[in-house]
Amino acid sequence: MTLATLTSRGQVTIPKSVRDSLLLKSGDKVEFVITESREALIRPITMNIDDVFGRLHNRARGTVSVEKMDKGIRKRCCQ
Repeated sequence: MTLATLTSRGQVTIPKSVRDSLLLKSGDKVEFVITESREALIRPITMNIDDVFGRLHNRARGTVSVEKMDKGIRKRCCQ
Protein backbone atom coordinates (compact mmCIF):
# COMPACT_ATOMS: atom_id res chain seq x y z
CA MET A 1 0.00 0.00 0.00
CA THR A 2 1.24 3.47 -0.90
CA LEU A 3 0.59 6.32 1.54
CA ALA A 4 0.63 10.10 1.22
CA THR A 5 0.25 12.83 3.84
CA LEU A 6 -2.19 15.73 3.70
CA THR A 7 -0.50 19.06 4.43
CA SER A 8 -2.01 21.87 6.50
CA ARG A 9 -2.86 23.59 3.20
CA GLY A 10 -4.87 20.58 1.99
CA GLN A 11 -2.26 19.41 -0.50
CA VAL A 12 -1.12 15.86 -1.21
CA THR A 13 1.87 14.80 -3.26
CA ILE A 14 0.95 11.81 -5.42
CA PRO A 15 3.68 9.22 -4.80
CA LYS A 16 6.00 8.45 -7.71
CA SER A 17 4.87 4.82 -7.94
CA VAL A 18 1.25 5.98 -8.39
CA ARG A 19 2.22 8.68 -10.93
CA ASP A 20 4.18 6.08 -12.89
CA SER A 21 1.28 3.59 -12.81
CA LEU A 22 -1.17 6.25 -14.06
CA LEU A 23 1.35 7.60 -16.60
CA LEU A 24 1.05 11.07 -15.06
CA LYS A 25 3.50 13.83 -15.81
CA SER A 26 3.90 17.39 -14.63
CA GLY A 27 0.93 19.54 -15.66
CA ASP A 28 -1.51 16.63 -16.07
CA LYS A 29 -4.89 16.89 -14.38
CA VAL A 30 -6.54 14.31 -12.15
CA GLU A 31 -10.18 13.93 -11.17
CA PHE A 32 -11.24 12.84 -7.69
CA VAL A 33 -14.40 10.73 -7.57
CA ILE A 34 -15.99 10.04 -4.18
CA THR A 35 -17.91 6.76 -3.99
CA GLU A 36 -20.97 6.06 -1.85
CA SER A 37 -18.70 4.22 0.60
CA ARG A 38 -16.64 7.42 1.04
CA GLU A 39 -13.65 6.16 -0.92
CA ALA A 40 -11.79 8.45 -3.28
CA LEU A 41 -10.85 7.31 -6.77
CA ILE A 42 -8.22 9.21 -8.73
CA ARG A 43 -8.71 9.34 -12.51
CA PRO A 44 -6.06 10.81 -14.78
CA ILE A 45 -7.41 13.47 -17.15
CA THR A 46 -4.49 13.66 -19.53
CA MET A 47 -5.96 13.63 -23.02
CA ASN A 48 -6.36 16.72 -25.13
CA ILE A 49 -7.72 17.10 -28.64
CA ASP A 50 -4.32 16.38 -30.18
CA ASP A 51 -4.24 13.00 -28.41
CA VAL A 52 -7.53 11.85 -29.92
CA PHE A 53 -7.42 13.54 -33.32
CA GLY A 54 -7.91 11.04 -36.12
CA ARG A 55 -8.75 8.03 -33.96
CA LEU A 56 -12.13 7.54 -35.60
CA HIS A 57 -10.74 7.84 -39.11
CA ASN A 58 -10.83 4.58 -41.05
CA ARG A 59 -9.80 4.73 -44.72
CA ALA A 60 -11.45 1.38 -45.45
CA ARG A 61 -14.84 2.74 -44.35
CA GLY A 62 -15.04 5.42 -47.04
CA THR A 63 -17.06 8.60 -46.90
CA VAL A 64 -20.64 8.90 -45.71
CA SER A 65 -23.10 11.48 -46.98
CA VAL A 66 -24.87 13.87 -44.63
CA GLU A 67 -28.18 12.29 -45.62
CA LYS A 68 -26.91 8.83 -44.64
CA MET A 69 -25.65 10.19 -41.30
CA ASP A 70 -29.02 11.83 -40.62
CA LYS A 71 -30.82 8.59 -41.48
CA GLY A 72 -28.56 6.65 -39.10
CA ILE A 73 -29.13 9.16 -36.30
CA ARG A 74 -32.91 9.03 -36.78
CA LYS A 75 -32.83 5.24 -36.80
CA ARG A 76 -30.71 5.09 -33.62
CA CYS A 77 -32.56 7.67 -31.54
CA CYS A 78 -36.11 6.84 -32.62
CA GLN A 79 -36.18 3.06 -32.25
